[in-house]
Amino acid sequence: MSDTLKQQALDYHELPQPGKIGVCLTKPAESARDLALAYSPGVAEPVREIARDPANAYRYTAKGNLVAVISNGSAILGLGNLGALASKPVMEGKSLLFKRFAAIDSIDLEVDLAEPAAFIDTVAAIADSFGGINLEDIKAPECFEIERALIERCNIPVFHDDQHGTAIVTAAGMLNALEIAGKSLAEARIVCLGAGAAATACMNLLQSFGACGENIFMLDRKGVIHSDRDDLTAEKAAFVIDTPARTLDDAIDGADVFVGLSGPDMLSPLQLEKMADNPVVFACANPDPEIRPELARETRPDVIVATGRSDYPNQVNNVLGFPYIFRGALDVRASTINEEMKMAAARAIAELAREAVPAAVLATYEIDSLEFGHDYILPKATDPRLLTIVSDAVARAAIDSGVAQLPYPAHYPLKSI
Repeated sequence: MSDTLKQQALDYHELPQPGKIGVCLTKPAESARDLALAYSPGVAEPVREIARDPANAYRYTAKGNLVAVISNGSAILGLGNLGALASKPVMEGKSLLFKRFAAIDSIDLEVDLAEPAAFIDTVAAIADSFGGINLEDIKAPECFEIERALIERCNIPVFHDDQHGTAIVTAAGMLNALEIAGKSLAEARIVCLGAGAAATACMNLLQSFGACGENIFMLDRKGVIHSDRDDLTAEKAAFVIDTPARTLDDAIDGADVFVGLSGPDMLSPLQLEKMADNPVVFACANPDPEIRPELARETRPDVIVATGRSDYPNQVNNVLGFPYIFRGALDVRASTINEEMKMAAARAIAELAREAVPAAVLATYEIDSLEFGHDYILPKATDPRLLTIVSDAVARAAIDSGVAQLPYPAHYPLKSI
């Protein structure tokens, strides 16, 4: 990052007041009567109603439109374990995105507990204050245990965005990229470089869409996850295959797809040359991808490239998913965010990229046109139709899969925020 951009980022966070979020009042609080209703004695009435029936918290408090963004700071962006407090700018940023894109109120909570059991107990104890919980920047493999336990203990949606948000947007882009490449997901040979939370969630969701587990070559720091290894976590063991391949160089030979969730410059031009015709490369390490798109295209003009960066086409951006997934889940008061809802979100995102792009979106990015193809496999983050289309798909999937506690909301289709 240049010195100029660095200072602009610091100024943005500090001025004119520190931070990116605040609290606004939703009721009048001017007169003596207002205050009597807002607090004592009037507040006693909703207290009694909630004590009588806990579901009344959704009627008389902000619970139903409130998401907690929670981290222990053990895996902040690409910066590593810098502690809970250092994660606060990221968590505030996530809260900003919830409000900006889906009109969801959100509060960030930085929990200074590295030990999973203590973290789980703390979050479970406060969960009823919220309508949903978004876990963020928690390192693997602890994140798997934490999410599983909280889903089991909480009766509100718990969603680890580093896993499932990344997987949903990756799956959406992959469905489109493979169609453009003239390939089938069921037959595609997939190499996944990285075996952390995002990587395992991506491969799991791709399998839900029909990818063959025997065609997925997952690599961690020690190489291919194969049947002769005895050093694997349960999450990695799910991707064991019987293969002589041991290195990325071995695995990439003839591969149709490369998904990188690892580090910069990990895929060389020589390795890209070994891939099959019309290769699909998702180089999602941030801020520096496994291979630069310009180098990838120079090496293989037939490649379809996606990254996590906004300054290249085909950005795999979680903001295409999580605001609208929670919007749909909250609107039908879903008890969880299940596989059906994730798949519905991915399909909706993928299908939107096939539609004509509104002029307002083109103007935002200062471009004349965008059409479904090599350089446009995912919608742009500012496309207002995401709110309507993705939230609607998630809400319907929650109802159809039996986890919704409310009927299809009368306010759909939503208007953009």
